[in-house]
Amino acid sequence: MVVELMREISTQTDPQGMVAAFRSRARRLYGGVGSVSVSRRDLDPPFYRITRSWIWGEEINPWTQKERLPILDSGILGELLYADQPRVLADVRVPPDDPAYEHLKDARSLVCLPQYDGGLALNMVVRISTEPDGFDDVQLPEAVSEANLFGKATKGLVLANELHDAYTELDRELRRVAEIQRSLLPKTMPEIPEVDIAASYQTAARAGGDYYDFFDLGDGRWGLLIADASGHSTPAAVQMAILRTILHASCTSCTGPAGILRLANEQLCDQAKPFPEGFITAFYAVYDSSDGSLTYACAGHNPPLLVDREVNVSELDCAQALPLGIDSTCTYPEATTSLKSGDTLLLYTDGITEAMNPAGEMYGHERLLSCVHERVPNAQHIIDCVVHKLIAFTGMTTLQDDRTLVALRKR
Repeated sequence: MVVELMREISTQTDPQGMVAAFRSRARRLYGGVGSVSVSRRDLDPPFYRITRSWIWGEEINPWTQKERLPILDSGILGELLYADQPRVLADVRVPPDDPAYEHLKDARSLVCLPQYDGGLALNMVVRISTEPDGFDDVQLPEAVSEANLFGKATKGLVLANELHDAYTELDRELRRVAEIQRSLLPKTMPEIPEVDIAASYQTAARAGGDYYDFFDLGDGRWGLLIADASGHSTPAAVQMAILRTILHASCTSCTGPAGILRLANEQLCDQAKPFPEGFITAFYAVYDSSDGSLTYACAGHNPPLLVDREVNVSELDCAQALPLGIDSTCTYPEATTSLKSGDTLLLYTDGITEAMNPAGEMYGHERLLSCVHERVPNAQHIIDCVVHKLIAFTGMTTLQDDRTLVALRKR
């Protein structure tokens, strides 16, 4: 009988089902004809709730329907519960004026099984027999142990379900944050004369701290941005949203990349006070389609890689300064280069080059550049090549850091 009970309890995922399984066998385990369960959890003396009763035709869920449970403040059940001790009452008659009389009016003997939590009997199961001497004192220690173990198991299942519900709700909210964040990214690639553009954006968590964007500055000039907030998940996503707001409000009024990074840094230092340990690396460039010039400034970000048609590689590292959000007085130098026919520009975050395989090797620049050569037909093929090689290299699709890659090919 005990093995059957344990088997059935082990299959339960609902505390109500676990209690029902236990109660269905309680008569054979302990005797009696029924039971009343009481609780003083979250109540001050002398108050207590009746959480279950053998006279109820409808089961009430004490975890989700607490408001339907009667609260009493006196009577034999309260005295037994607050006594904090197991009891066998061999001959009892409950008076009609007892507040729990309707539950105990047929009782002639009782066994009280307290369930301890934090050293107190916060709950108690009272088995009822309609005959005097309906319970065996010898069974009391074992009954108390089983009742407490069962109470702990039930509480564990309740907490597990609450944790699952909380996690589900949190995951739903994080999914929504991720949806909002992705909606802030460019919906389509800009149409820049003689330039082919593609991008890949992958986050390690639901939401991430990477960000890329394009800004139409007019007269054939385009702003190009890639950025990476420290950390990942929701706080990093919030920092990215702040940066995006600043840039979209100011990019057309600032003079050059140095000006926009300086303004963004000043406002981030002022507005990002909830993130005292956070910062953002960023690379911002202005491409002029009329002459192919690329003027850029860098705030602690990985220097983009410029690859010509002969696969000669140069880093755009001539205008480095501190990341955004660290020092409000920081200034940012500028440098200028140009994109020639057949050139490829790769803007990336460190989640790509620092991705590791099971042996602890980093992906690095060389593997990244292996996807860039003259035979590659367009920027999208470069992106697809890098993504597939990264998966093959790391041996897994679970990301340890956000990964963003933007490829520009000058046709």
